[in-house]
Amino acid sequence: MGSVPRTIILIPSRLASSRFPGKPLAEVGGEAMIVKVWRSAVAADVGSVIVACGDKEIAEAVEAAGGNIVMTQPDHPSGSDRIYEALEVSDPDRTVERIINLQGDLPTIEPAAIRKVLEPLRDPEVDIATLAAKITDPNECNDPNVVKVVAALGGGIDTARALYFSRAAVPTGGGPLWHHIGLYAYQRAALEKFVALPPSRLERREKLEQLRALEAGMRIEVARVKTVPLGVDTLADLERARQLFK
Repeated sequence: MGSVPRTIILIPSRLASSRFPGKPLAEVGGEAMIVKVWRSAVAADVGSVIVACGDKEIAEAVEAAGGNIVMTQPDHPSGSDRIYEALEVSDPDRTVERIINLQGDLPTIEPAAIRKVLEPLRDPEVDIATLAAKITDPNECNDPNVVKVVAALGGGIDTARALYFSRAAVPTGGGPLWHHIGLYAYQRAALEKFVALPPSRLERREKLEQLRALEAGMRIEVARVKTVPLGVDTLADLERARQLFK
């Protein structure tokens, strides 16, 4: 690949969930949700794909579909910690330069969106890249389950620096609000720095892990996409996803 940085997609997955136990193995479109996400990652064709598994049942489902897995400790506090362990295990020679953290509960994620999140990392000064889409449903503006990112997107600007993330409707005043999509791409050094940081004050207040990076002075860039992939957090979400695949 010449001078193109080597990229890996890591998908953290565990069965334990306070709202939806066993979620990764729930059937969507004729197969386990984690397998559906793995297929999208492979289709993105940006690098190798590994599912970082906290449970053997997930590993068995992925391997049966032809995927690669790394077993990780079951009790990691976050997906970031899980993918870091998987990275260390799968790449001891440190040949990987960019890491995509793809959540395993996004069965409708499009391969194009996975490719898009890498674009801001072309600038070596960018530590972390992520995605956002314009909020078009007014009900989402004050929904605390919809995370907003404050970034100067719009008006022909498709990539901008993240200034803040919140569950509140920010910023105020006229103009669009941006729905943050929890897909991240890291420079390797940035991921190493991030997982070594303790939880930060604003992170604990908003319950948003990405604020830890901002408080530590790390640079996060946001790329704009047109649509938000459906995240499955509840049984109702699962039914919506099933209907979409039908």
